[in-house]
Amino acid sequence: MNYFLLTLTLLGLIVSCVTSAEPHYTLVPAGADPYRASVSPDRIVLIPTTTPASSQSIHWRTHADVGVAKAQLARAIDGPGMHRAMKTELSQVTAVYSDNGKAHQHKVTFDQLEPDTLYAYRVQGLGTWSEWFQFKTATAEFSPFSFIYFGDAQNQMKAHVSRVFREALLQRPRASVMVHAGDLVNSRAGNHDNEWGEWFHALGWQGSMVNQIVTPGNHEYIEHGTGPRTLVPQFSAQFSSIRNGPEPLQDTVFYTDYQGVRFISLNSMEALQNEELAKLQAVWLEQVLSTNSGHWTVVTYHHPMFSVSTGRDNPILRQYWLPLFEKHNVDLVLQGHDHVYGRSQNLATGLSGQPQQGGPVYVVSVAGPKMYLNSEQATKKMQRVGEDTQLFQLIDVQSNRLVYQAFTPAGTLYDAFELHKDAQGNKYIQSSQVLPEVRVCSVLLAERVRANRCWNGTEFGLDQEIQQ
Repeated sequence: MNYFLLTLTLLGLIVSCVTSAEPHYTLVPAGADPYRASVSPDRIVLIPTTTPASSQSIHWRTHADVGVAKAQLARAIDGPGMHRAMKTELSQVTAVYSDNGKAHQHKVTFDQLEPDTLYAYRVQGLGTWSEWFQFKTATAEFSPFSFIYFGDAQNQMKAHVSRVFREALLQRPRASVMVHAGDLVNSRAGNHDNEWGEWFHALGWQGSMVNQIVTPGNHEYIEHGTGPRTLVPQFSAQFSSIRNGPEPLQDTVFYTDYQGVRFISLNSMEALQNEELAKLQAVWLEQVLSTNSGHWTVVTYHHPMFSVSTGRDNPILRQYWLPLFEKHNVDLVLQGHDHVYGRSQNLATGLSGQPQQGGPVYVVSVAGPKMYLNSEQATKKMQRVGEDTQLFQLIDVQSNRLVYQAFTPAGTLYDAFELHKDAQGNKYIQSSQVLPEVRVCSVLLAERVRANRCWNGTEFGLDQEIQQ
């Protein structure tokens, strides 16, 4: 038995019991438990492996009465007879405790798959199965594809984040990967499982058919007074599969190579609460970047390298990670945390302090309804900023060109640029498309819950009447 994992899951239960009632971050009525685990499988999600051309991990949840369960996989065919040529794997089971009771998280990895091949799969509950889902393995060599990036969801996932996820997939229905830059939920003050229920509700079947790359934010960590925060038990059980990062951060620090792009997840929360873990990740990152033979490099973590909202700064990240990003020509750095939009041009400062064309493009974005204010410094120095705006980002990858577009859920193109790659590095190309004026907070100061926030994320609860 993994006593360390059991201790953490029990700790999550204890914290959830002693914290105050869950504030209005969900649409769950008092006394209701719509997201309690059942005998039917739910929260079914695809997580990439180190080798997504030949393997695939699948995670799902059931009631604790379901022990080891099966996942079945077959090549997708034109008719319903997939059961005649199935491959079956038994799940690894992790018990997770929360305010919704005990549940079992299941994980299966299918190996020896064919590249660029469409597969169908289903997962087992107790006396029942999920529907059949489909996924396509990555190609063995570089091939163009699209991925979607989201900043913080965190609050009111069902009410306000659902349309962001759905509109993103409507615009890129064949996206291969979705990247989430932390703060999927608001669990910092307690392990509120209903928030995870709403996040998976918002994601819907997309999570079961599109690979999800998920990095943790500070709100995936529960506070314990003055001691270090600990990762909520759902996170590792739901999203940890790759495990090629440094100990003890393998659940959250990893890389995967997908069709010529090396995606790297770092854990900025652990780096900021323990400098030794910032150093540890830097040592690992040096190796991962120096051995990357792919066309592009995309790094994601939660806390921004260059803060965009007022009163925030993360110098530890600049000390240990920034020089490596610039040394190894990282292309995109995708972040969250600041609840505004901010995007730099790719001007590397380097150790000399002299700008050079070809450095990383740093982006901060937000998908959910909590909205802060851009700092004066960010407004002056960032290439593009924005307040009071939910966003999703579409990135189209070609061998020598990367096209980036940021959209609002109403379909407005808010930001766009391209990176063109040649032997000398990247050339930044500002999009010729007409962009709207920079968005600023629309909420009057007297109407704000907190003066330094446009929206606090709690204004949309069940007890809030819609004003005509």
